[in-house]
Amino acid sequence: MERYRKKAVGVFEVDNLVAGFVALDAAVKAADVVIQAVERNRLKSGACIKMRGDISSVNAAMEVAVDVASRLGTVTAKTIIAAPSEGTETALEMTVNK
Repeated sequence: MERYRKKAVGVFEVDNLVAGFVALDAAVKAADVVIQAVERNRLKSGACIKMRGDISSVNAAMEVAVDVASRLGTVTAKTIIAAPSEGTETALEMTVNK
């Protein structure tokens, strides 16, 4: 998880996995970001996707991801954190693979 520290984080949630995978593929092709996690919502068919990179790359990737995902499903939430605090980093790490 250390490789993600000090990088901006973009997080978006979609209502179905297909929209999530197509969106994350478009995001990594559009900008220099890496996918930190894809967390499936066990109660629904959706997913939460976290991507990391410098702030301009995350902004560009998020714009593309949300546009693509919204054509295949519903984007239920999205946010970008430019410089996550240590506490936020810890919380992000706690949710990976859960």
